[in-house]
Amino acid sequence: MRVGILTGGGDCPGLNAVIRAVTRKGIVNHGFDILGIKNGWLGLIEGKIYPLDLNSISGILPRGGTILGTSRTNPFRVEDGVGKIFSHIEKFEIDAVIAIGGEDTLGVAKKLSDKGLRCVGVPKTIDNDLSGTDYTFGFDTAVSVVAEALDRLHTTAEAHHRVMVVEVMGRHAGWIAVEGGLAGGADIILIPEFPFDLNEICAQILKRRERGKLFSIVVAAEGAKPQDASLITQTSERDAFGHVRLGGIGNMIAREIEMRTGIDTRVTVLGHIQRGGSPTAFDRILATRYGIAAIDLVKDEKFGLMVGLKGNRIVAVPLEEALAEPKTVDADLYDMAKVFFG
Repeated sequence: MRVGILTGGGDCPGLNAVIRAVTRKGIVNHGFDILGIKNGWLGLIEGKIYPLDLNSISGILPRGGTILGTSRTNPFRVEDGVGKIFSHIEKFEIDAVIAIGGEDTLGVAKKLSDKGLRCVGVPKTIDNDLSGTDYTFGFDTAVSVVAEALDRLHTTAEAHHRVMVVEVMGRHAGWIAVEGGLAGGADIILIPEFPFDLNEICAQILKRRERGKLFSIVVAAEGAKPQDASLITQTSERDAFGHVRLGGIGNMIAREIEMRTGIDTRVTVLGHIQRGGSPTAFDRILATRYGIAAIDLVKDEKFGLMVGLKGNRIVAVPLEEALAEPKTVDADLYDMAKVFFG
């Protein structure tokens, strides 16, 4: 059997661990030919496909990014994109495709599966917002980066008696903000699921000062928004999947806090730092387990599925279930985080 593997969407720590696991078990245990597809779905459109062997995956476990490259290509918005994909599937005699990605990449996988492509999905997003799995790989690394950043910002905030606003990733779901904020001792955490009141935030900061705590750390997910307001965006342009580029909520919050309280306020936007670097041990192991499970599904000819984590077990769920709706932060977890606000 000839199996193609691709990585789509934003890069993420742990991608190479999946590629390594799929290639290793596919070749050694199942006797498959493994083909690397360059730059996500774009590689299948352009026919940029090459063999992977055991030497190809040597030493890639601790590396961030992806040796296959990635893109945010939507073949359904490319002229004859779907036709070219199936043409190259036939040309390279690919029997199945393992697609590693988030909502957009796996959404394409689902549509192509409905058209006859034999594929298996692997959940990848640092936002941890895919249904059908308790955790996506890359999330633990992102949370660790946020926690370390907050540890460092605490010292300068305390020295200068400032409010520090930290903007983190999280378009639809605030998992990184909540767990990173909890781990890093944030005083206020703002997430997309629960619109915030700026007057309440300022009151909490001032109350903290009255207690003698002369600095505050505010963590805001990029998709957080004030009550009765829309998302803060960098541009009105949309990508191939219809998403606007978020960014700027941290600056808006900092400006309002300083204007309303008179307290010196600074902003740190972590941005792509959260995506980069070496994956944590947890993400390396989770990504490896996903890769092994994905190639085993191919071996068993079980397609149209996504591997996932339930408790400590690896499971397989239908792609439509994984894509039904974003997995958002529940009220109980956010209420627990609010215990430490102010």
